[in-house]
Order: sequence, then C-alpha cells, then structure tokens
Amino acid sequence: MRSLIIKTPFEVDIHESPIPIVGAGEVLLKLKYVGFCGSDLSSYKGNNPMVSYPRIPGHEVSGEIVGLGDDVPDHIVVGLNATVNPYSNCGKCSSCKRYRPNACQFNQTLGVQRDGAMSEYLVVHWKKIILADSLSPEKLVLVEPLTVGFHAVERGRVIDFDCVVVFGCGLIGLGAVLAAVEKQAEIIVVDFDSKKLSLAKELGAKYVVNASEVDVDEYFQEKFHGKIDVVIEASGSSAAFTSALKAVAFSGRVVCIGYTKEPILLESKLIIQKEIDLLGSRNALQADFDRVVRYLTTKKLPVEKLISRKISMSESELALKEWNANPNEIIKMVMSL
Repeated sequence: MRSLIIKTPFEVDIHESPIPIVGAGEVLLKLKYVGFCGSDLSSYKGNNPMVSYPRIPGHEVSGEIVGLGDDVPDHIVVGLNATVNPYSNCGKCSSCKRYRPNACQFNQTLGVQRDGAMSEYLVVHWKKIILADSLSPEKLVLVEPLTVGFHAVERGRVIDFDCVVVFGCGLIGLGAVLAAVEKQAEIIVVDFDSKKLSLAKELGAKYVVNASEVDVDEYFQEKFHGKIDVVIEASGSSAAFTSALKAVAFSGRVVCIGYTKEPILLESKLIIQKEIDLLGSRNALQADFDRVVRYLTTKKLPVEKLISRKISMSESELALKEWNANPNEIIKMVMSL
C-alpha cells in the first residue's frame, strides 16, 4: 500500500509497504478520504513540537471496513462505512479518572505522536471505530474536525438563550457554529475572510464581523456590551484571545480551542472582576462523535463548501506547498485514496 510520509520539514514522500495484518480486536479500513488538519500543516512546516520525523500524518478518516480480527463484536461487519476516534488514553491519569479521556495526559493522536491515516489502509482497535454507514464518504471525513467544535460548545455549557461569539471560521470554528445553532443560541462570528463569514451565516450565524473592516473591541462594546454569554476562541490568535476576555459579559464563559503561536499577556483584572470561567477545550469525547454523526445524518450541510479542495496522494507535495503559501484559502483539504 502507499502512504504519505513527512520525512523532514518541507520534505514529503510516498512510501510503499505491505497492507497491515489485523490482530485480535482490530479492524482493517480501506480509506476513501483523509483530511488535512492544521496540525498536519504545522508538522509539514516543522512547527509541531509533538511530532518526530519521519511521520505519516492524518487523523480525519473516512473509510470502509474490509477486514476483522478475532474478538471484534458482531455489530462491526465488513462493508460498513466508518470513521475513527484518533485519540488514545491511558485510563490512569487524572483526566482519565475524571472521565475526560480526550484530555489524557499521555494521549497519542494519529498522525501526531504516532503514525497516522494517510495510507490506503489503516488498522485500529474496534473500540476506536465510529460506525456511520448512512453517511457519504465526504461527510465521514468531516466528523472528527466537527467534533472539536461541538465539544467546545459543550465545554461552554451553551443553552438556548445564550449569546455566543465564535472567533475563527475554520472548520473547527464552523463546527462550533453548527453546535451552537443546534442549541438555539444567538451566534456572532468574527473572521478576516468574507467568504468564510458568508458561509458561517449560511450555517446559522446571526451576525458576522469582518475583523479587517472594524475594530472588534469597539464593535462588541457598542453593540453587545454585557450581552455576550459565551466566547469560543477558535482562531489561535493572541489578539482574539484578548478580545474574548473584553467582549464576554460578567460571569460569562470563554472557551479556548486555538493554540496561539506566542505567549499571551493576560489582563487578570478582567478575569477576576468579571469572574470569567476560562475553559480549555481539547479533542472530543465519544458523546461528541455520536452527536456529530446524528447531526450529519439528520441535517443538511453544504459539504461542497466545507471541503475546499480534493487531491490525490500524488498531488500532495504541491498541495502542501500551496496551502502553506495561502493558508487562509482552505477550509478543509482532503486526500482521496
């Protein structure tokens, strides 16, 4: 089988190896699509501190079950479409003991701390299989990135009368929009890209704010002062993080998904005086995967607008160079296999 390998930063290759053999409790997937995450771009650039080289990237999976090892439950059968929970957990650390395995201290995500899914075949333990036979391959590859935004909305305890701000219109931010819309919250989205903002409005955002055209802090002070219950920071911008603390109402919640590239100088006065709940949000739980699969099964979603580009494995080197040169042009790039 063929696999995409990042040999060193900015150097990729296609590697040939045998199709993996399934062991006891394992499932063999023939992959149809694998999505490129921002973490994969960071790995390509050499900016991901959790990655060693060479590394097969990829953790956003769409595939068909083609092989089963011994001791796999009867409900998992050959021919079903499935995606994968790409995270591992130790079961012993403080997060695992608190039933939050998504934040396991010793997590190893496919394509990051261990080789990932950008291969023609993938073997995983049956407990990591998410069955979703009713979903198209294109929808399946969107499940994992959408779960991250759905999880952030759960972390923010969003309810129907909340006013929610989402900073960042990448797929994770758009997942947060979808989840907040399902909660019947009022949503405001902030980004620099007018096309992404238009898509956010199509997905249910009530207001959109182009940060290249207005002063974001002044906008929220003038129009929504004291009304913002939850802010979800999904851009990874230190300026957005600061704006989130300023925008949120007293006793509001700020949920952080995006990693900033530099340390942030926190204005502790805002956190203390407002008694802000400052929450991290990492990966997703099984319940988030189930929620996203139900959403994609029952709701219409403009998949063709969320998947910006489809490439083949042979096009990956050029595609990564182009994505690196224009990162804001892509919402989601996927590789067909």
